[in-house]
Amino acid sequence: MLYDLAIGIYDLLVHLAAPFSRKPRKMMKGHWVVYELLRQQLEKDVRYIWFHAASLGEFEQGRPLIEKIRAKYPDYGILLTFFSPSGYEVRKNYRGADVVCYLPFDKPRNVKKFLDIANPCMAFFIKYEFWKNYLDELHKRRIPVYSVSSIFRRGQVFFKWYGGTYRHVLRNFDHLFVQNERSKRYLSKIGINRVTVVGDTRFDRVLQIREEAKDLPLVKLFKNNTMTFVAGSSWQPDEDLFIEYFNNHPEVKLIIAPHVIDENHLVEIIRKLKRPYVRYTRADEKNVLKADCLIIDCFGLLSSIYRYGEIAYIGGGFGVGIHNTLEAAVYGIPVIFGPKYQKFMEAIQLLEAQGAFSIKNYEELKELLDRMLADEVFLRETGTNAGYYVTSNAGATDKILSMINF
Repeated sequence: MLYDLAIGIYDLLVHLAAPFSRKPRKMMKGHWVVYELLRQQLEKDVRYIWFHAASLGEFEQGRPLIEKIRAKYPDYGILLTFFSPSGYEVRKNYRGADVVCYLPFDKPRNVKKFLDIANPCMAFFIKYEFWKNYLDELHKRRIPVYSVSSIFRRGQVFFKWYGGTYRHVLRNFDHLFVQNERSKRYLSKIGINRVTVVGDTRFDRVLQIREEAKDLPLVKLFKNNTMTFVAGSSWQPDEDLFIEYFNNHPEVKLIIAPHVIDENHLVEIIRKLKRPYVRYTRADEKNVLKADCLIIDCFGLLSSIYRYGEIAYIGGGFGVGIHNTLEAAVYGIPVIFGPKYQKFMEAIQLLEAQGAFSIKNYEELKELLDRMLADEVFLRETGTNAGYYVTSNAGATDKILSMINF
């Protein structure tokens, strides 16, 4: 079958790349130990609920559900699997799960071995996870399986004339909890009706992140009650625009948390700045007061840093697509991003809610920021719109839980 052949070729390519590339190498090391790790760490008398996330973003999406189940049903164990090293390596010590490991490639032999050892009592696949052999085997074993925060588009293979095999995969789900009505309509057209529109659990997650936001005394000291522009996950084309504006507007302070934190990129940023700056890892109570720009040269702080801004800029909109807009919007501040946002439903809806703005060039950014700085009512109202968009879309986690039998 073509699907099994494709999985086999992918497995072979990862093996071939492993000696030369760190990411495939980490993946292979994780796969080599996964069965032994499961045998050692799974307790025989515990019933495990299995969550699978492709990577870090999907994990964050499913995290509110994991943690609510953990709190509400403590007798169950939690097994968490990742496909990507970028998810596993960051969250392998996540305390919300009892066991964290890689998911072996979706080959029939791997699937049977994995399920024989793990023997989950139910499974949750987050967003775009549609592994045919795992879903077929779960269905055969009558293990309930759910799709969480999934979203469907007309161009996907399920809705093509040649997508019969993949449509069958979707029938293996006991229920699909989708993000929007459009997804439900597309699924209905191909006879998939065990579907409920609950929204996106990411809204619940960003509200949770806001509650857990770190207090950052150096950032607060840097801000010093001054209008502050926070640029998160920025790339070079983004930086070319907002740094030019910053250089010419002494009334505004700038916090940059670039997407890529390596020395070459940091030096590139610093070269463009014409006002005093300090790097976060070298900041202290004295030099931070003299700086107009704070460069965040470490990971893990961005979601807490947005709380110190009046305006947020989200990077990636001049490349493959924008990064997380909700982490900023949850603080009730307007969000700005580049022109490539069309694949991101929350960006489209934020624009419709007048809590976000897309810009194509420096002139558009300048015009927008000039208005925000001059018109306090406009700034406040757009920020309120952004915050309300997040809070009004929360609640997907509770809706899902109310429909599942434990």
